[in-house]
Amino acid sequence: MSTAFATPVMPDAEAFVRCLHRTGTPARVHVIELFLDPEVQEAVCARFDLLAGLDPRDPAFPLQRQIRIQQMLGYDYVRCGVDGMTLPGLRNLVVDGRHYANEHCGPITNWDEFARYPWPDPAQATTRALAWYETHLPDGMCLIGSGGFGHFYEWLSFLMGYETLCYALYEDRALVAAICAKVLEINEQLLAIMLQFSRVRVIWGSDDLGFRTGTLISPEDLRELILPGHQAMAARAHAAGRLYLLHSCGNLSAIMDDLIDTVGIDGKHSFEDTIESVNTAKDLYGSRIALLGGLDIDFLCRADEAHIRQRVRETLSHCLPGGGYCLGTGNSVANYLPLENYLTMLDEGRRFAG
Repeated sequence: MSTAFATPVMPDAEAFVRCLHRTGTPARVHVIELFLDPEVQEAVCARFDLLAGLDPRDPAFPLQRQIRIQQMLGYDYVRCGVDGMTLPGLRNLVVDGRHYANEHCGPITNWDEFARYPWPDPAQATTRALAWYETHLPDGMCLIGSGGFGHFYEWLSFLMGYETLCYALYEDRALVAAICAKVLEINEQLLAIMLQFSRVRVIWGSDDLGFRTGTLISPEDLRELILPGHQAMAARAHAAGRLYLLHSCGNLSAIMDDLIDTVGIDGKHSFEDTIESVNTAKDLYGSRIALLGGLDIDFLCRADEAHIRQRVRETLSHCLPGGGYCLGTGNSVANYLPLENYLTMLDEGRRFAG
């Protein structure tokens, strides 16, 4: 098995969690990503011969593969959730293999459709992956409970369609509230399942709440309808001794104090330079929560190696002291991000000595 990195690292979930807790400057840089697109994972496996010795016919092959990817790239965790939880009937558009939400309307636009909608049943979901990882995850690694979870606004928007939702917030607010209540009920069950597994050390909700200049619905509507869901998840995670992280794109400046002080998030992920750099976020919020990732995707796509390495060093120098920072992209490792640039970011993180 070949490697891209001159500086080796061993997984250390305890140090990773301490870093998220902001207990002090970590001994090395820890890295984090919401996900790597499938094409990136395939390219990494092919380039570094990660599948050698694995049997594709083995039912556990996808999970073994994921461990090898995460280990080789230097992550202290595998991100995993409950299997089989998808929303049926979404009218998504597919272009070049990517799915785009239908912003006009979704499967629930009125009370009759709400009554007939075939909601996913957490009782019918499986925990095969979580159970396998619980037993087979290598020493030093942990699980982040995530995937198909914590999408309070996103599920609402997908189910109604953004345009329909905007009208309904004024014309049929009770329907919006009923959908939110059902989404919360499902997520409470999903979280209870994930918390049964001792190797799940962190819970990571994912819910894009904003765009470049503001929130997708008003801050007041978010406070009434959406943030209580994340607050309930954070409270349950904390009661079980786990951290609660939030991935959310967009300009959330109007609700950041709510997310920190009322919802109780322990870390914020997703940053875009045109909105707010992770360095600025560290200055504003770093004494209260962890700031995660932040190497702008557009920058990583366009920059050369020297500038990527310089940006990584500058970011780590600013954000790492005291803990509460993990290196990563501003959003996720998309299939259009040059693999060399992504690997350069990781390599410079390994080299960083503070």
